[in-house]
Amino acid sequence: MTTIRDIARHSGTSISSVSRVVNDSGYVGTATRAKIEAAIKALGYKPHAGARSLRSGRSRLIGMLVPTLEVDFFARLADRIERRLFDAGMQLLISSTAEAVERETACVATLLAQQIDGAIVASINGGGAHFDRLQRAVPVVALDRPLIGDNVCLVRSDHASGGHQAARHLLDLGHRRIAIIGAPSYSAPVTQRVAGALQAFEEAAIAAPRVVLGEHHDLAACQTLAAACLTACERPTALLATSDIAAIGAIRAARELGLTVPDDISVIGFDDIPAAAYVTPALTTLAQPIDALAEAVVARVLGDMPAVGETVLPVTLVERDTTAPPRLA
Repeated sequence: MTTIRDIARHSGTSISSVSRVVNDSGYVGTATRAKIEAAIKALGYKPHAGARSLRSGRSRLIGMLVPTLEVDFFARLADRIERRLFDAGMQLLISSTAEAVERETACVATLLAQQIDGAIVASINGGGAHFDRLQRAVPVVALDRPLIGDNVCLVRSDHASGGHQAARHLLDLGHRRIAIIGAPSYSAPVTQRVAGALQAFEEAAIAAPRVVLGEHHDLAACQTLAAACLTACERPTALLATSDIAAIGAIRAARELGLTVPDDISVIGFDDIPAAAYVTPALTTLAQPIDALAEAVVARVLGDMPAVGETVLPVTLVERDTTAPPRLA
């Protein structure tokens, strides 16, 4: 699909000038306008129907609530969403809730005061009076985590399938002493990943693994969780981490204990953040479809897809260097 960035490159003008012409939202010189209109015709550009409908409303602004931008998944996803909305003539307002209900409530109030035309929400608790007000005011798309309401849709990855694939990968390599680590324990995606992994053990008629979930999703906390597992009486031969952050923390813990990955301990992550391919050894992980998630979210919030229902996108196993058969099966 042709975007305003393509028009700008073709016409040799700025994206802001193209946006003003497409949206009829400001002054553009006669010569520049002529170049842009010629490029629009040459490339067959058609304005985004959903965005054009929203522009007849209030603000051309879409609000987005995320638990934190320190988690690479949310930062990258917000970037992809912002790019797509900008190409559709919309602007994104991002608020980080720090996984606190009080901040969620304040952020919702701020977004409503900005007269947003729609909202994208990754909530920590899935509901509340503040979200009821939001849903009465604008179209709302729940992202990654479900949101209570009659007029809300959900876009997410298939976390349970990803957990199942991760466990199946380790089992197929011959691992039987496996521990699951991750955080935060109250996160719906984390619990879904664990449930999928446990299902794989049940299907294989293998005893359920030890599950150790913490409250803080950062490298130091996850390293501590991994160290506790690796110093247990019967050390596992593999760690299944519910995120790449947890997996990288586990690799660090193993090294500090004098263990080699994957010879002494295999490690598998989840998300496929950019750093996963660059740590040593490179991390085996489950890749979330960031671009497809962003595309689905934008289509939903702009009205190009139904405003209710659930979109579940598949995750993909990426085999790198941190998993191998155990020394002793």
